[in-house]
Amino acid sequence: MLAIGLFVVTLLSGALGGLFSRHKFADFLQATGSFVSLLLAGWIAKIVIFDGNILIYSDHLIYIDALGAFNIMLIAMVGFVAAVYSVGYMRYEVAEGFITRVQLGRYYFFFHCFILSMLWVSSVDNLGMLWVGIELTTLISALLVSFYGTQHALEAAWKYLIMGVVGIGFALLGIVFLYMSGLNTMNPAAALQWSSLMVVADQLNPQWVEIGFIFILIGFGTKAGLAPMHFWLPDAHSQAPAPVSAVLSGVLLNTALYGIFRIFAIANLTLHGQAAKYLIGFGLFSIAVTVPFIMVQKDLKRMLAFSSVEHMGIITLAVGFGGPLGLYGAFLHMFNHSMTKSLLFFAAGDVAQKYHTKFMDRIFGVLKALPFTGIVMLIAAFGVAGAPPFSIFLSEFTIMLAGAASGNIFAAGIFALLIVLIFAGMSYYVLKMAFGKMPVRTVHQTDFWMKTAMSILLVFVIVGGLYVPDPLVYAIHAAVAIFQGGIK
Repeated sequence: MLAIGLFVVTLLSGALGGLFSRHKFADFLQATGSFVSLLLAGWIAKIVIFDGNILIYSDHLIYIDALGAFNIMLIAMVGFVAAVYSVGYMRYEVAEGFITRVQLGRYYFFFHCFILSMLWVSSVDNLGMLWVGIELTTLISALLVSFYGTQHALEAAWKYLIMGVVGIGFALLGIVFLYMSGLNTMNPAAALQWSSLMVVADQLNPQWVEIGFIFILIGFGTKAGLAPMHFWLPDAHSQAPAPVSAVLSGVLLNTALYGIFRIFAIANLTLHGQAAKYLIGFGLFSIAVTVPFIMVQKDLKRMLAFSSVEHMGIITLAVGFGGPLGLYGAFLHMFNHSMTKSLLFFAAGDVAQKYHTKFMDRIFGVLKALPFTGIVMLIAAFGVAGAPPFSIFLSEFTIMLAGAASGNIFAAGIFALLIVLIFAGMSYYVLKMAFGKMPVRTVHQTDFWMKTAMSILLVFVIVGGLYVPDPLVYAIHAAVAIFQGGIK
């Protein structure tokens, strides 16, 4: 019943934070709840990896395998550090009069409901319920994107909702096609169960599976920010509170990719490896599209949003390359990106909050004005751009090797060229912000809670480039086994 406990604790964290928002101990309550959720997620991952899948209720209503456990752990980790960061970030917003304590209560409630919706997506076997969960993440996160209620925030949320609903409609149609592909070979009641479809993947109708996979790739790809369906993402990231932007980029996009990869595991078996070409195409295109936008960007958070599009493309490309090395690189990169991009959004949120702007040409002297945040911003920016010796460099290098090993040498070469260009663009803007004269006006120093959250992630970014911990290696290998037909 650990999974049920995880859901209950996450919901209670939001409920208590919302109910007692007028009291400062609400901050501590919701952060503590997130920590308990993290402990439960780690316990679930340990059980799944070493003892086998978790199955609860008839028809596998709750079904957690290694792939689901990996995503649950990521969601819980980013959710915890974002909850800690939110304490300091939102205290500043309340103190400056940008929000009220009542609005803070709504923020805590919807924040934890958002985390809960992603945990649900990672815990179901029924593809229909997976679709419902991803739709729910859209509805709840739209409320967080529009949190400040400004014209730009409402426009971003509306754009996000419209594109999300259209995308999810494509995904629903794809699931219907996938359901139809198995009607001749299995019980109709089991034709929506992912675990049942995986067992008979080589017997499914290949035409229906291919069509279904394409629709799902477009549909869930819209939510994952894959180009050319990514246009909602820069607006949503730029208008949401910084901790929400970190969760959107760090785990929401991963959760949408999780939906794609679930279907890909089936489709690639049915189509004898031919589904991979679609992932390679979308992955490379997503990376390429971000280059000009990062080069000419003026808004700090929008630049980071386009970087997220790039990294979703990298993960997709790696799964397309396939093989043990490509899949290992994909999940290692998913973890590294979640840690590094969340850290960078935290640093960017602190900078934007203290400088009262997100425009990069108005931000300078960060290292002098905010020494801790300035150092974190530099490390995270170089890390997310793929500079050694940070964690993302290791996973990107692994993916390049996987491309060469799989025979996709041209695609791997294009990938290497594109990330060099993106590195140059991001480095130019970040160095300009970090150095220079200190602002004339006073800049308030970074809150302890925000420093704590950034310090936790900083350890993963630095250490991850030099050493991959054994528990993470075990978790990745277990997730990779799912793509090779391994159902415990």
